[in-house]
Amino acid sequence: MSRDLRTRIGQVNQRLKGWEAVRWVDGAPRITDVLRAEVDRWGGIGALYGVLRADPWSAVRWSNGIPPERSAEAYAAVQEHVTRYGDGIPVLFVEEVPHGLMALGGTTLPVNLALGAGMDPGLTEELAALVAAETRARGTHVALVSGLDVLRDPRWGRAEECFSEDPALAAALVAATVHGMQGTGHAIDGGHVAVVAKHLAAQGAGIGGRNGSGAPIGPRELGEIHLRPAHAAATAGVAGFMAAYNDIDGVPCSANRALLTGVLREQWGWHGLVMADGTAIDRLRDSSPDPAAAAALALDAGVDLSLWDDAFTHIEQALDRGLVEEAVLDRAVERVLGVKRRLGLLDRADAPSPADPPHDRITPPDRTALLARAARQSVVLVHDRAAVLPLAPAVSVAVVGPNADDLDAQLGDYTPPRPPQDAEATTVRAALTARLGTDRVRHAPGSRLRGPLDPDGSPDPLTAVRAACAAADVAVVVLGGTSRRSYDDEFADNGAVDGPAADTTNGEGVDLAGLALPDAQLAVVRTARAAGRPVVGVVIDGRPRPLTALADLVDTLLVVPFPGPLGGDAVADALLTGHGGGRLPATFPVADGVFPVAHDERRETARGYVDQRHPQGLPFGTAHAPGLIATVRGPLTPVSTTDPRTTVTVDVRHHGPRPIDLPVPLYGRRHELGVRPRRRTLLAVRRVVLAPGERTTLTYDLDLDALGSWSTGEPVAVPVHLSLWSGPDLDPPEDAVTLRVTEPDGMAPWDR
Repeated sequence: MSRDLRTRIGQVNQRLKGWEAVRWVDGAPRITDVLRAEVDRWGGIGALYGVLRADPWSAVRWSNGIPPERSAEAYAAVQEHVTRYGDGIPVLFVEEVPHGLMALGGTTLPVNLALGAGMDPGLTEELAALVAAETRARGTHVALVSGLDVLRDPRWGRAEECFSEDPALAAALVAATVHGMQGTGHAIDGGHVAVVAKHLAAQGAGIGGRNGSGAPIGPRELGEIHLRPAHAAATAGVAGFMAAYNDIDGVPCSANRALLTGVLREQWGWHGLVMADGTAIDRLRDSSPDPAAAAALALDAGVDLSLWDDAFTHIEQALDRGLVEEAVLDRAVERVLGVKRRLGLLDRADAPSPADPPHDRITPPDRTALLARAARQSVVLVHDRAAVLPLAPAVSVAVVGPNADDLDAQLGDYTPPRPPQDAEATTVRAALTARLGTDRVRHAPGSRLRGPLDPDGSPDPLTAVRAACAAADVAVVVLGGTSRRSYDDEFADNGAVDGPAADTTNGEGVDLAGLALPDAQLAVVRTARAAGRPVVGVVIDGRPRPLTALADLVDTLLVVPFPGPLGGDAVADALLTGHGGGRLPATFPVADGVFPVAHDERRETARGYVDQRHPQGLPFGTAHAPGLIATVRGPLTPVSTTDPRTTVTVDVRHHGPRPIDLPVPLYGRRHELGVRPRRRTLLAVRRVVLAPGERTTLTYDLDLDALGSWSTGEPVAVPVHLSLWSGPDLDPPEDAVTLRVTEPDGMAPWDR
């Protein structure tokens, strides 16, 4: 192999796990033989993943990991070795940043599903900018960011990584994330990072909710639901996409030329980097005869950079056998170098000086306020039938249930270990104790997430729950799930959970066939109910679950997608003020076995199941807001397909007893000739803050994105009738307003 070819192949390979390439030994970074061998083999490397990654899979802890304030020093040691002993081209440093930097001391945000509950693109952009500044100051160049996946099956363990089941909401929040993390220009400055958005595409449509399974969907479903967030990211100038594990109608995404080249590059005109998901190219062996053929499939489809794959080391063989043209390799190399140019790596030394402590520049004064605001917006008050809230200032509370005092249960997957001295984080129990006092808060877990407590000598693990509830005025039962990972767990070659994992119920590798809350958790609720006190149910989880049984047992119900380390304070605020800050970002099924249930599924002529006529238990957008009335103004003037833009106004009045701070969605049902309509779609959303008795008028600017057809994966103007409303109904109410998008002569096909 010529030196030039060797160097080019090295630029498209990202084979190493970074924590194995550099170690922290005796207070200093040490280059390992693993990195030396890779640099010697290729004369350099294109990218290095996970130098800072800390979690049970990497086995990196506070005791053996890179100290946060020395991150740039570790990167600098690697960069110096690569450029000195390789081809002189700097390496891209790549880290996981799905909801904060996955490194020791990294800020942990609420998970994407929690931000989806807030429906606040402005706050999402602020949080993304905060994380980007921190990440880049530590020396990272590229952030792998979740957000393209649309949640269509809650059995999927990675539901928490989705912003929503609704593609319009996901698209708005993805665009906000890209703008916040990359900035708005082509060049990515020293306060921002390049974003590789994942996963492309339709991973949320996997058969049975199984991670990486096939997506047996047609092109219209692909375009309308799963490509819309990717189009938003591309329009925002995202630096890269990660090809998903799944196939679409039998074609693996990492070998899907129609998707990675046809849609991305030719149809959308996007120019950037496509990275494979971890070991995804090696997985093409089930559709190719050998590693060289797998490499050729991916490279020709449009994959530019591998991730831990062996197959891309066989590119020379693929070239020799004529399986792929050398020009295709050169194209991929140029895309890798293009990201390095956007970051300025080919013009200057980019790493901060080790003598310049990064934390002086990455902790803005409003950091905690932003995190607290995001956590509050993740709390959804579903119902308060008995008007239990707000809790009285002098109330005594029994805080029971397996998630009442478990910080890990609030954090989500892809989370680094919390600092040993963690004064910032709060659980529900800790937050209520801080507000009400130790003498007025009693606690008992009552069960584990999946089963009863381990034997502790007592005849009944619920005895302590009975005692706590009997001695309190109100019982707050905190249930749900967790994405906790243990350092004793078994992991697959890509870091997903492999095998049983203690009490873990969520996250990559934890797909569930049944979603109903386990009997052990419901037993805690029944025990609290039997004490004769008001019962508040709080579900902290990362996926929609059937909550029908729970809702019948509690007087008040809150749902909180993993809210991050400040989640305890956010829940306590909701209990003491009587209102949450978010709406359900996905539909909760009424029972197991009724999927799919998304609010925007197509209307059916079927009547549903005999035993479950209405599969939607709690629809997308649900929130308890008594006295809040939102009315769409009409009539609306028709708009033409030549310029499909209009402004819709919504009168919002609040007659409830307490102030509110909530999203106000605008829904629509599209009637397009020859296409069965979806029940409703989200057209736009605005947040509103109102005092009791206050009213305001909100304006919603609708453009081609909201009014056009997405059947091809990008918006196209077509004649439609839209019914518009803002209430909780899944079907247009009688007072829905009609908007017509017509042909230039003012006519639509059904008018002729």
